[in-house]
Amino acid sequence: MGEFSAGKSTLSNLLIKTAALPVNVTATQLPPVWISKGDDAPYRVGLDGRHFEIELENLEAVSVEDTAFIRIFHDAELLDHCDLIDMPGISDPNMDADVWERVIPYADAVIWCTHATQAWRQSEAAVWSMLPPALYANSFLLLTRMDKILSERDQMRVAKRVGRETVGLFRELFPISLTRALASDGDAEKWAASGAEDFLNGLHQLLAEIGDRKAEYAAAHAPTEPDEPAKFVMPSRVQPKKLLARRPTSRPVSAPAPLPPL
Repeated sequence: MGEFSAGKSTLSNLLIKTAALPVNVTATQLPPVWISKGDDAPYRVGLDGRHFEIELENLEAVSVEDTAFIRIFHDAELLDHCDLIDMPGISDPNMDADVWERVIPYADAVIWCTHATQAWRQSEAAVWSMLPPALYANSFLLLTRMDKILSERDQMRVAKRVGRETVGLFRELFPISLTRALASDGDAEKWAASGAEDFLNGLHQLLAEIGDRKAEYAAAHAPTEPDEPAKFVMPSRVQPKKLLARRPTSRPVSAPAPLPPL
């Protein structure tokens, strides 16, 4: 999540190691794009829950007004562990907030991208305060485009300020240059210098913890087999008493009353 041009789509490309969307398609005016593991055909989910087939190269024709989200599929390693939802910008005046708000209940975690040169604007803080606090401990704040701040001293100053202003709102903050990470091309030193290594290590740790919690919850709430009826076992030293016939009474029995005359 984040504002327009904060690096959200670039982050998706970095995470799945390929272009999430066709080169002729931009996510700016799209509904949320839900990316999952597989090779299924893409489709959109209407506001009424119905599925409609779409063409990947023609995603820009998808109507924002009557679409909850778009589903597309990639064969990426990260998608073995989680799904990704590429969100539209939160501050687009031409897009109602309902477009992205309706998918928030599906999220277990959020990666918020904020442009380092204008980091953590008041509009971002206002939107984040509207999200469920339960997400805070599972969410990361990325200071993107750190390469645009040339001085290391200024980079540290920005990171320190944003860290101070977001205490308790995120699990961790990561300064990162997504473009340099994509351009590292297997160079371990450049990859680490971009900030991507620390971020990916933190992300994998978070996904492992979420996976463990989900597994524990599923085990605790798994349906159990009905118990067999309990069998009554007579203690070996206790034997039931035999029932004795009642002895006839010695009291005389009176004759029955005479019948009334006809």
